[in-house]
Amino acid sequence: MVVLLVFALLAGGATAVSPCVLPVLPLAFSVGLTGGRRRPLGVVTGLALSFTFAVVALVYVISALGLPNGFLRTAAIIVLGVFGLTLLVPRLADRLEARLTRLGAAGQPAARTRGNGFWSGLVAGTGLGLVYAPCAGPILAGVITASASQSFTAGRLVVAGAYGLGSAIVLYLLLLGGRRLTSRLARRSGKFQAALGAVMVVVALLMIGNYDTRFETAIASGLPSFLVNPTHSLESSSVVQRHLAALRSNGHTRSAAGIAQARAASQLPILGQAPEIQGTQQWFNTPGDRPLTLASLRGRVVLVDFWTYSCINCLRTLPYLKAWDARYRSKGLTIIGVHTPEFPFERSASNVAQAIGQNGIHYPVAQDNDMTVWNAYGNQYWPAEYFIDAQGRIRLVHFGEGEYGAKEQAIRGLLVEAGATGLGAVTHTQAQQPSAAMITPESYLGAENAQRFVNGTIVPGVHDYGTLPAAPQLPLSNLRYGGQWNVGAPLVLAQRNAGLALSFQARRVFLVMGSPGRKRTVQVLLDGHPIPARFSGADVHHASVTVGFQRLYRIVDLPSVQGHVVTLHFAPGVRAYSFTFG
Repeated sequence: MVVLLVFALLAGGATAVSPCVLPVLPLAFSVGLTGGRRRPLGVVTGLALSFTFAVVALVYVISALGLPNGFLRTAAIIVLGVFGLTLLVPRLADRLEARLTRLGAAGQPAARTRGNGFWSGLVAGTGLGLVYAPCAGPILAGVITASASQSFTAGRLVVAGAYGLGSAIVLYLLLLGGRRLTSRLARRSGKFQAALGAVMVVVALLMIGNYDTRFETAIASGLPSFLVNPTHSLESSSVVQRHLAALRSNGHTRSAAGIAQARAASQLPILGQAPEIQGTQQWFNTPGDRPLTLASLRGRVVLVDFWTYSCINCLRTLPYLKAWDARYRSKGLTIIGVHTPEFPFERSASNVAQAIGQNGIHYPVAQDNDMTVWNAYGNQYWPAEYFIDAQGRIRLVHFGEGEYGAKEQAIRGLLVEAGATGLGAVTHTQAQQPSAAMITPESYLGAENAQRFVNGTIVPGVHDYGTLPAAPQLPLSNLRYGGQWNVGAPLVLAQRNAGLALSFQARRVFLVMGSPGRKRTVQVLLDGHPIPARFSGADVHHASVTVGFQRLYRIVDLPSVQGHVVTLHFAPGVRAYSFTFG
């Protein structure tokens, strides 16, 4: 607990100077840079106290009222915009500070709410804390983690207090420095305050465009996991994180030798208690589609598999998962597929249900649209598998494909450890394997992640890229648009004469695409000619693909890894997302 408090204190300090709290600084400066010398101390003290209260209360109130997940963010943008515009007008700014003072003055003696000293700063800071809470963003959410499904504890209040104290200390230092700076600007204080208001308005506009979240996500991804997912104590998760960090160090999977050494259950390390599965949406393949919990599965071995239905690597693992489910479910194994989407269309419950049916999945599947479970496990990959013993402890983690024999041995060992007998022989599953010599990397088509296009930088909007040659000459792993496209962030929408060419080095080529509303066709050329049947993927018939349901389509299937140029001509209305290879 002590270590958790220390990190909460440091995280609070970091938040005070991070972009997610930048919008609040102008408001803090406007009330803290005036008055007596003790006024800044009063401002940050009031801020820390009210912030601690607001942090805990907001989570419970929002959950109890059933408000949407983005409520805090929307509220923060409105607050920033209104307050920023207010600071641009001196008279309104004076009224704003007076309102904040009255807000924090409830229950305070009248003498304390007047003047320019500590107490006047305290009550103004109390009002500021209520503004600070919804603006702190993902870093704040990672620390408070107070979920309405959990009981309130004094410990959680202390952690929130430590976070507020960390922010208050840094803000106090900023205010002291700011006073020295602005003492020279006293004659122009009105213009200085207006400039701060302009900053707030600009940041509010940036938040509307989600530019702040991209930066915050980069920060949050580097935080310790207890800040991202403190649903269990730091003491119980440090071992897990240490082992997971080692597993991620090579960016892919544990070595075959490392898994082979841990085949017997007695040799599998205890990596820590598994985070509970919560915060999900729709469940599939459970009685009444009701959620499952790890607590209710005590006594059974659990395999948590993170996947998404348009991921080729995930789809290649399904035959093994289905075989293990069929062989070992009656012996005490429960497989839970946690479907964490990569693309917007994968968030649809009906799409997920259709994919489950098409792939013949019979084990439970949970929708993790908000990445709650993903973040709880500190996961970073599709697919990723977490092997949990009968006592709810993580015993093995594996990222990516492969090592199926070693993983089945781990399942059998954990089942025997739980008391299972008569497991029978191991399964013998044959499934498509990735090509070892594959060179071309995954290629995204939308403006958000588009790379290696000879058309230049791909930007959002409707563009006409000109005529696409029948047999384009492209450098290896490069792409080229032709015709008219409506380019979005994660996807592109084909319009008039839309074409796309790709130079690849692989055995199989897959493309994520869909055609909502009605089926449309995509013509497939290989090196400038209609693709021969012997090289056609499973979804290509007579050199064309009929596109309907949004999913992964196999368009090229060669006998070995080869280099070619595939050219696609799209009917208007087809949506495309990314190429993957195998």
